[in-house]
Amino acid sequence: MPKAKINGINMYYELRGDGPQLLYIGGTGGDLRVKPTVFDFPLSRFFTILAYDQRGMGQTSKPDIPYTMKDYAEDAYELTKHVGWKSCDVMGVSFGGMVAQELALRHPDAIRKLVLACTSSGGKGGASYPLHQLPADPEQRASTLLNILDTRQNEQWKNTPPEEYQAALRQRTTPSPYEQEPGYAAGSKRQLEARAGHDTYDRLPQLRMPTYIYGGKYDGISPPKNLEAMHSQIPGSKLEFFEGGHLFLGQDPNAFKRIIDFLLQEKA
Repeated sequence: MPKAKINGINMYYELRGDGPQLLYIGGTGGDLRVKPTVFDFPLSRFFTILAYDQRGMGQTSKPDIPYTMKDYAEDAYELTKHVGWKSCDVMGVSFGGMVAQELALRHPDAIRKLVLACTSSGGKGGASYPLHQLPADPEQRASTLLNILDTRQNEQWKNTPPEEYQAALRQRTTPSPYEQEPGYAAGSKRQLEARAGHDTYDRLPQLRMPTYIYGGKYDGISPPKNLEAMHSQIPGSKLEFFEGGHLFLGQDPNAFKRIIDFLLQEKA
């Protein structure tokens, strides 16, 4: 798959499918080598999808310099220009939703419809969980992650049945197969630094494109109140919650159906 020279970095991207053009922006630590990817989701049957490894991630360059949310937004915009898209739908998930907000504010004419999943505005609208503050100890880190990914995974859940919890814990303590690659640690750190500085709340009323905000009822990373705050700021936006936590897209089969319906619906 190709790489593009974007804003001074080599960006890995994949372009597949048939249908309306959809830019997909993934979450923290996203790497298109790690399955499942957006191309394994139901979206791939309906859209031409452009997905990519963001700066500091995957097979894209990982310079050890400060990254900003502006950098991430401009990377996304320049990539759409590189593949010849003048405008497209945009779906941002978690950290990708933060990037999508910044992109939409900077280049509103390039976006037809905007989907913001399990994300936050920062500022007065509330920030997503500070992942840069997770415990360094692998088991403590994994235990904390399990709880914030889905708040139903609490102390009681750990013991009923305990083998389920232990299996989930092992999954979260398994290291990435790519963490020994050059730049992996630096890129991860720089992405989290940019994430910590995200704040679009006061600018969100500028958005005018159709916007769908959705998340999980039991999300401890991007809690429902954060999505409600974004909804209150974006004129005409739609808000919906599904059964699940931060990973509700894989927990509630209705989620992708509703996203597809929103994106394919003709503007009245």
